[in-house]
Amino acid sequence: MRWVLPCLVILAGCDTPHPRFAGVEPVRITVGQSTFDIRVRDRKAEAIRRNVEWAPRPEAVAPRAVAAIERVSGCTVHRLDGDQAQFFAWLKCGRGDRPMEILPGRIEYECDIEDAHVDRGLGETVTGMTCTPRRY
Repeated sequence: MRWVLPCLVILAGCDTPHPRFAGVEPVRITVGQSTFDIRVRDRKAEAIRRNVEWAPRPEAVAPRAVAAIERVSGCTVHRLDGDQAQFFAWLKCGRGDRPMEILPGRIEYECDIEDAHVDRGLGETVTGMTCTPRRY
Protein backbone atom coordinates (compact mmCIF):
# COMPACT_ATOMS: atom_id res chain seq x y z
CA MET A 1 0.00 0.00 0.00
CA ARG A 2 2.88 2.37 0.70
CA TRP A 3 3.97 2.03 -2.95
CA VAL A 4 0.68 3.28 -4.39
CA LEU A 5 1.38 7.01 -4.06
CA PRO A 6 4.92 6.88 -5.52
CA CYS A 7 3.65 4.79 -8.45
CA LEU A 8 0.83 7.25 -9.13
CA VAL A 9 3.27 10.17 -9.04
CA ILE A 10 5.56 8.43 -11.52
CA LEU A 11 2.69 7.53 -13.86
CA ALA A 12 1.31 11.06 -13.72
CA GLY A 13 4.62 12.33 -15.06
CA CYS A 14 4.46 10.15 -18.18
CA ASP A 15 2.50 12.65 -20.24
CA THR A 16 3.23 15.86 -18.36
CA PRO A 17 4.89 18.57 -20.45
CA HIS A 18 8.17 20.16 -19.47
CA PRO A 19 7.57 23.33 -17.39
CA ARG A 20 8.66 25.42 -20.41
CA PHE A 21 5.57 24.16 -22.25
CA ALA A 22 3.13 24.43 -19.35
CA GLY A 23 -0.18 25.91 -20.47
CA VAL A 24 0.44 25.14 -24.16
CA GLU A 25 -2.38 23.07 -25.69
CA PRO A 26 -0.99 20.00 -27.45
CA VAL A 27 -1.70 18.97 -31.01
CA ARG A 28 -2.08 15.20 -31.34
CA ILE A 29 -0.57 13.70 -34.47
CA THR A 30 -0.01 10.14 -35.61
CA VAL A 31 2.92 9.44 -37.92
CA GLY A 32 3.37 5.82 -38.91
CA GLN A 33 2.89 3.76 -35.78
CA SER A 34 3.70 6.58 -33.32
CA THR A 35 1.22 9.05 -31.81
CA PHE A 36 2.59 12.27 -30.32
CA ASP A 37 1.34 15.28 -28.40
CA ILE A 38 3.24 18.25 -29.86
CA ARG A 39 3.66 21.53 -28.00
CA VAL A 40 5.37 24.54 -29.58
CA ARG A 41 6.52 27.69 -27.83
CA ASP A 42 8.77 30.25 -29.52
CA ARG A 43 11.35 28.27 -31.49
CA LYS A 44 11.26 25.17 -29.33
CA ALA A 45 8.98 22.15 -29.47
CA GLU A 46 8.24 19.11 -27.39
CA ALA A 47 6.92 15.75 -28.62
CA ILE A 48 5.55 13.28 -26.09
CA ARG A 49 4.83 9.82 -27.51
CA ARG A 50 1.35 8.73 -26.39
CA ASN A 51 1.05 5.19 -27.68
CA VAL A 52 2.50 1.88 -26.57
CA GLU A 53 5.14 0.37 -28.82
CA TRP A 54 7.08 -2.78 -28.10
CA ALA A 55 10.69 -1.86 -27.24
CA PRO A 56 10.97 1.21 -29.48
CA ARG A 57 14.47 2.50 -30.12
CA PRO A 58 15.08 6.25 -30.25
CA GLU A 59 16.58 5.79 -33.73
CA ALA A 60 13.25 4.38 -34.95
CA VAL A 61 10.96 6.87 -33.20
CA ALA A 62 13.01 10.06 -33.72
CA PRO A 63 12.31 10.49 -37.48
CA ARG A 64 8.57 10.18 -36.83
CA ALA A 65 8.87 12.77 -34.02
CA VAL A 66 10.74 15.13 -36.35
CA ALA A 67 8.09 14.70 -39.06
CA ALA A 68 5.32 15.36 -36.51
CA ILE A 69 7.02 18.47 -35.07
CA GLU A 70 7.72 19.89 -38.54
CA ARG A 71 4.12 19.29 -39.64
CA VAL A 72 2.65 21.01 -36.57
CA SER A 73 5.13 23.91 -36.32
CA GLY A 74 5.68 24.65 -40.01
CA CYS A 75 9.42 24.91 -39.28
CA THR A 76 12.44 22.65 -39.74
CA VAL A 77 13.87 20.76 -36.78
CA HIS A 78 17.41 22.08 -36.33
CA ARG A 79 18.34 19.91 -33.34
CA LEU A 80 16.62 17.06 -31.48
CA ASP A 81 17.29 15.68 -28.01
CA GLY A 82 15.43 13.20 -25.86
CA ASP A 83 14.49 9.57 -25.75
CA GLN A 84 11.84 7.34 -27.30
CA ALA A 85 9.12 8.77 -25.02
CA GLN A 86 9.85 12.52 -25.01
CA PHE A 87 11.76 14.64 -27.52
CA PHE A 88 12.78 18.30 -27.43
CA ALA A 89 13.43 20.15 -30.68
CA TRP A 90 15.03 23.44 -31.60
CA LEU A 91 13.30 24.88 -34.63
CA LYS A 92 14.72 26.72 -37.59
CA CYS A 93 12.15 28.87 -39.31
CA GLY A 94 12.68 31.14 -42.28
CA ARG A 95 14.09 34.62 -41.76
CA GLY A 96 11.90 36.42 -39.32
CA ASP A 97 9.36 33.63 -39.48
CA ARG A 98 7.96 32.14 -36.33
CA PRO A 99 6.40 28.75 -35.76
CA MET A 100 2.78 28.48 -36.84
CA GLU A 101 0.26 29.71 -34.32
CA ILE A 102 -1.57 26.74 -32.87
CA LEU A 103 -5.28 27.42 -32.82
CA PRO A 104 -7.24 26.84 -29.63
CA GLY A 105 -9.21 23.64 -29.46
CA ARG A 106 -8.22 20.06 -29.81
CA ILE A 107 -6.70 19.12 -33.15
CA GLU A 108 -5.64 15.65 -34.16
CA TYR A 109 -3.83 14.63 -37.32
CA GLU A 110 -3.67 11.21 -38.89
CA CYS A 111 -0.67 10.95 -41.21
CA ASP A 112 0.27 8.35 -43.80
CA ILE A 113 3.92 8.01 -44.68
CA GLU A 114 4.24 8.09 -48.47
CA ASP A 115 8.00 7.98 -48.79
CA ALA A 116 10.73 7.01 -46.37
CA HIS A 117 14.39 6.16 -46.61
CA VAL A 118 15.80 3.50 -44.30
CA ASP A 119 19.51 3.60 -43.57
CA ARG A 120 21.17 0.84 -41.58
CA GLY A 121 22.09 2.04 -38.14
CA LEU A 122 20.47 5.44 -38.58
CA GLY A 123 16.85 4.34 -38.70
CA GLU A 124 14.08 5.70 -40.88
CA THR A 125 13.92 9.16 -42.42
CA VAL A 126 10.44 10.31 -43.39
CA THR A 127 10.62 12.25 -46.65
CA GLY A 128 6.96 12.53 -47.60
CA MET A 129 3.62 12.20 -45.85
CA THR A 130 -0.01 13.21 -46.15
CA CYS A 131 -1.89 14.33 -43.05
CA THR A 132 -5.61 14.71 -42.46
CA PRO A 133 -6.66 17.06 -39.63
CA ARG A 134 -9.57 16.34 -37.33
CA ARG A 135 -10.81 19.19 -35.09
CA TYR A 136 -12.89 18.43 -32.01
